[in-house]
Amino acid sequence: MKNLKMSIAAMLLLVVSFTNAQEKEKMNHGEMEMNHSKMKMEDAKTEAVLADYFMLKDALVEDDSKKAAQAGTKLVASLKSFDKSSYTKDQQKELTDIIEDATEHSEHIAESAIDHQREHFKILSKDITDMVAITGTATKLYEQFCPMYDGGTAWLSTNEEVRNPYYGSSMLKCGKVQKTIQ
Repeated sequence: MKNLKMSIAAMLLLVVSFTNAQEKEKMNHGEMEMNHSKMKMEDAKTEAVLADYFMLKDALVEDDSKKAAQAGTKLVASLKSFDKSSYTKDQQKELTDIIEDATEHSEHIAESAIDHQREHFKILSKDITDMVAITGTATKLYEQFCPMYDGGTAWLSTNEEVRNPYYGSSMLKCGKVQKTIQ
């Protein structure tokens, strides 16, 4: 009888442990879904900024100052609407600095001739690269580098094939992929 009571107690303990484990698994799964949704929202914010950045880069590749100015204006709006609240305090501070600087350069690009647009694009590219280092991205990116422009300059691209935004048609393929960001 004593063995039967101990067996029943052991079975109850197993059932309770199993039920607790299932509940914990459900909670973890729900937490993972929330984190996944949060990541998707963060990705969407970053991807909007990147889409405008790439529109600007492509306009400079095409030597199209007017299109670059329009893309600069659009990028200003994307940067200003970027929500940093889901990041840590340190990340928020860093993102604030990056976004302020990137916004200033995007504003200059929106109002300048193409040579001046390219000068600001150099610093803007560094800002966007720094931003992606914090936020991450769902898109595979290539950090490309031109050794000829202003002592060497990098930019981001979604295409592995080099299309130089600093020289456009005059030196379209000048540069190399120096890093892949995933």
